[in-house]
Formats: sequence, C-alpha cells, structure tokens
Amino acid sequence: MYFSNLFKQLKRRLRMRKRWLTLGAYLLLAGGVAAALWADKDTGSPAPQSIAVWKAEVDGLEQTPEQTEAALETIRSGKEKREVFVHKQFVCGEEIQQFGAMPSQEILSLQKEHPSARVILDRTGSVHLVEHVEDLAPKCKENAYFGLDKNGNLTLFEGMPEQERAIRTFFQLDVQHMKSSLPEDAVNQLYSGIRVSDLADYNSVLSTFSEYAAEQAEPVANPQP
Repeated sequence: MYFSNLFKQLKRRLRMRKRWLTLGAYLLLAGGVAAALWADKDTGSPAPQSIAVWKAEVDGLEQTPEQTEAALETIRSGKEKREVFVHKQFVCGEEIQQFGAMPSQEILSLQKEHPSARVILDRTGSVHLVEHVEDLAPKCKENAYFGLDKNGNLTLFEGMPEQERAIRTFFQLDVQHMKSSLPEDAVNQLYSGIRVSDLADYNSVLSTFSEYAAEQAEPVANPQP
C-alpha cells in the first residue's frame, strides 16, 4: 500500500512527544466504549435485554481477579442454569457469542477455555466471559477507515469518511501544523480515508497522527449506538 510505504519513510523524521503517554492512556479508556458500537452490528440476536443490562452495569468496569473468583464461586455453588455470553473485545470492535442456558459445570468448563477472561454476573444472573484480544475484529479488518470528522478529529469510520459512520473518535488534530509538516499525499489520504486491515496499519496511523494532536485537545465523546 502506498500509504504504508509513505509512513515508513516518515517514521524516520517523526519524534513522539510526551503527550503521547496521555493520549495512550485515553485510548485504553476509550477502547471499551468503542467496542460497544460494533457489538450491535456484529452479533446475531443474543438476548438483547441481557446485553443491555451488561452494557449499563459492566461496560468499562475494572474488575479485579478477586471479583472474578467471587463470581466463579457463585457459579460453583449454584444449581440453576444461567445464560452465558462470551465477549471478545478487540482493539477495534467486539464479538459477542451466546451459548444459551448452561449448568454450572458446563460454565466452568467453558471458562477454562478462556482463562484470561473476566467472569461477570449481571443483575439478571447471566454470566459474561469478557476477554481482550490484541487484534482488530474481522469486521474492522474488512471495512474500517481513518479520516477526519467535521470538527477536525482523527476518527475511525465504518466505510469511507464521507459516509459519516463514525465508530470511534480519538483526538483533535492541529490541521495547519499537519499540513505544513506532512507530504501533501499523506494529508490527502487522511481526508479521503486511510484503509486499515490489520493491527500494524492501525497502530502506524495512530502513532503518526498523534504527533499532530492539538496541544489542548480534550478527549472527544464517542457517538452512541
């Protein structure tokens, strides 16, 4: 890809600034919110009410290992069947798989297949195994583009930016500084849409354009599903 080759050359000149640490922390916090935007589109029909409860109660929760163990103990000690969902939270996107009502032993066996997953019980008693995957979700790989929104924010879109289907907003860019520093072709690519098909492309675009984040830019709220 021409754009990828162009950024390999640019990396020799670019020096990441201290603000990248702040931006990186924000990106981690934004990940859970962005994933929810894809979840509704990537799933079939997994118990909408239970998923809504999970998003409201659990999304963004920093659960400790002790809390996961407590949830497992509740499952072990119970005799009732519980609805079970496996959530795979990617760097971009999320997949949710519904397993239906399962007895405790089957739930515990499934959990062993996902040892790094957080185990969460929502208020309905449903079980959610939530694991992070350091990759892009398949749908992201198929149709995700970086571009600029109308306010000059670096944004990830479903489809071309002109279609305005924003799925995640990162930070505001100092457009004038960017235009004066980057080759015209690179800037034009951003305006028309930069296709990202793997994690390397995704990280490369973020790393490059973070150099041109506005100094006083505040995190921008992501669009609601």
